[in-house]
Amino acid sequence: MHDASRPRMRQDDGIPAQVTPAGIPAGLWEKCPKCRAMLYVKELARNLRVCDKCQHHFQLSSDERLTLLVDPGCFMEIDAELSAIDPLQFPDYAQKLAAACKKTGMKEAFRYGDAEVVGIPVVFGVADFAFIAGSMSTIVGEKVTRALERGAELGRPVVLVATSGGARMQEGILSLMQMAKTSAAVARLKAAGQFYIVIMTDPTYAGVLASFASLGDIIIAEPGTRIGFASPRMIEQNLKSKMPASTQSAESQLSHGMIDMVVHRRELRSILGKLLEYLTPAENAVISEQ
Repeated sequence: MHDASRPRMRQDDGIPAQVTPAGIPAGLWEKCPKCRAMLYVKELARNLRVCDKCQHHFQLSSDERLTLLVDPGCFMEIDAELSAIDPLQFPDYAQKLAAACKKTGMKEAFRYGDAEVVGIPVVFGVADFAFIAGSMSTIVGEKVTRALERGAELGRPVVLVATSGGARMQEGILSLMQMAKTSAAVARLKAAGQFYIVIMTDPTYAGVLASFASLGDIIIAEPGTRIGFASPRMIEQNLKSKMPASTQSAESQLSHGMIDMVVHRRELRSILGKLLEYLTPAENAVISEQ
């Protein structure tokens, strides 16, 4: 009989594996939060982290987003050295920032740089929800602004992947000011004659939605993405009534004309590439033979 106090041995390689209380080796399976199916992590990765039972789209890291959407090896990050700050000396915030940096390997919740999608040069930015819920700090607002201004300066379209719980409360009014700052940068990009594509991913909420994420010339969302200015709980507390479960879904937002399309993750790069081909002047495009 197996001694439960000792690590269980894998039959294939003889390496001890951590075992959950249910007797399943840790790290091999992940439960779908929507249908509750147990998914083999390697198969889930092959499916682009989409549940093959119910099509729930799991969150992706910024690295995974870049791998999914831009041409291989072409992303050149800009302002990578800009790191999160604690302007108000908010209690325990410095420790929270340090933990987020260690967890994600990032210095802030947003990164941007020069890239190509199907051979077309773009300025590409992506948020990472794992870094304090992708919240918009002063540095996140600065990076988003610089990405948009770089598009205007270089004459390139800008593609931003949004995911966020909203403004970062530990930076108070300084975080809220980023809404106006990034919105002004969008206006400058459009005044320069460049177009702007936003890809909303689960979730996209509050100050980010109410600023740069809702100002794209084309707004795409992944299926099931939660989109709203405030969380359902906050809305229900204020309105004293229950919200329909689907109210803040990407599909509901599409039906009410708030976004332009809902695109499955496996088709996202193809659709993005086609949009860029349609909208980019031929003399500025260097279409690859992909």
